[in-house]
Amino acid sequence: MFGCDEESEILHLAMARVGTVGPCSAEAGYLLVDQHLTRSAADSPGATAAVDRQVRELVERDGPVALSGWPWGWAFALRGLGELCGYLVVGARSRPSQEETFLLTVLVQQASAALAGAAARRRERADTVELRRLRDEMALQREQLTTSVSDLERQRGVHDALAGVAASEGGEDGIAQALHVITGFPAVIEDRFGNLRAWAGSGCPDPYPKPDPVRREELLQEVARRFEPVRFRERLIALAQPRGEVLGVVALVDPEGTADEHTVFALRHAATSLALELTHARNLAEVELRVRRDLVDDLLAGTDDASAYARSEAVGHDLHGPHRVVAVQWRDRTADDSFVRAVHRSASSVGMRSLVTRRSDLVVLVTQGGPQENPEDCALYAALTREAGSAAGAIGVGGRCGAPGDMPRSYQQALRALEVRRRSRETYGTTSFDDLGLYRLLGPRTDYHEVEEFARQWLGSLLDYDALHRTALVETLSQYFECGGNYDATAAALAIHRSTLRYRLQRIREISGTDLANVDSRLNLHVATRIWNVMEGPGAVTS
Repeated sequence: MFGCDEESEILHLAMARVGTVGPCSAEAGYLLVDQHLTRSAADSPGATAAVDRQVRELVERDGPVALSGWPWGWAFALRGLGELCGYLVVGARSRPSQEETFLLTVLVQQASAALAGAAARRRERADTVELRRLRDEMALQREQLTTSVSDLERQRGVHDALAGVAASEGGEDGIAQALHVITGFPAVIEDRFGNLRAWAGSGCPDPYPKPDPVRREELLQEVARRFEPVRFRERLIALAQPRGEVLGVVALVDPEGTADEHTVFALRHAATSLALELTHARNLAEVELRVRRDLVDDLLAGTDDASAYARSEAVGHDLHGPHRVVAVQWRDRTADDSFVRAVHRSASSVGMRSLVTRRSDLVVLVTQGGPQENPEDCALYAALTREAGSAAGAIGVGGRCGAPGDMPRSYQQALRALEVRRRSRETYGTTSFDDLGLYRLLGPRTDYHEVEEFARQWLGSLLDYDALHRTALVETLSQYFECGGNYDATAAALAIHRSTLRYRLQRIREISGTDLANVDSRLNLHVATRIWNVMEGPGAVTS
């Protein structure tokens, strides 16, 4: 029994030897398994449910049991090292003698000792297995700890490198360079539209390709949905996306797809740094824009020159030298911050140094020079047309300012030029106050009803005739005056024969009842046709 490692085998050997110590029979054997007595089915010929119950009721003590077919029955508790290991149930025709009882007791003790030894060896084996498991687990944990420490060191290196860029105000170029050094891959920073902002490493394409706007937007939405870097072709892309708004893109050029989790971490951290950088830059731009707007508002309302010079210098604009005020209005575009920025970008793109603000439905600029001093100003309308995607806008340019105190006057002149442009037949384009000539009399404070009444007084009958007969007598009269009364030049401008012109002028005399040879009449008719040229359209003279 002591050579066996299995408790069931020890119990089997003990039960097999019961018959050798006297007229006895081993009727049942039990082992304690997981704190429950479990019957050995193969070696328990006399065991029944009643016997099982009797054995359990003994509660680790020896005691009698009733066995079917045996007058005497006894359950021997198998104890090893003070603990119950099981039971051995013996039946006999009569009570065993003292010697037989002694031998049974010795057999039970030997079996108990063997069971205790087997249990100890089993526990030792289990302890050995557990110890090996714990040793392997500790080794794995040490390896994981080493890896974690290494990862943390790498992450700290990434953090320190990008924090150093922020501390040194390295900007977007610094972030791209740091990411390139950390990962070894070429690093790219773009704005949300795909324009290159910074490149670190080799292989920068020249010229830099411009992506398709629709596909670009689809890509940004896909990356934003995943909340993690996304591989797109040969690049690994992450978004600088504070508060859900995409401000920029940072990417690594990885054509072989070898970027690991450390590279992804560095890219993600660089995207966070870029988001902070761009947010900071935007906040500064918004503060500067507000300061500039406050300055422009004060200039338009009137302020002292010394204060204006000092404040303009603080925002990086030189108010010394000639300036003009420019008023911009675009149909179907509210003068909100986005349109203000669009106007400022357009002005910058044509070389205009300007301060910008908004007034009601207008965007107002204070620009250096003017059409005479700065020819690029004339391109503002074309640039803004491209920026806004529409030509449905008007620009009024005020007169020249020699000092900040002249700004209110130039502003009113810009409004007057804008109003004239909006009420003219060609409502879209640029009008300068210096080019208004007679039309300087018209402006925001002009009573247009009186002006219209004056034009109708002198042209009303001709306008009515033209409307009824679909003729062009007013246009003929206007062109006649513009050509200085020259028949040949007027006929050529109108693309008609000289005799036709003579006939039209005669009809004009008859219908209007006006003598074109009279100096006063000619002056009044000329002014009326000028007003008609400016104000013709819905709601004006012809209404």
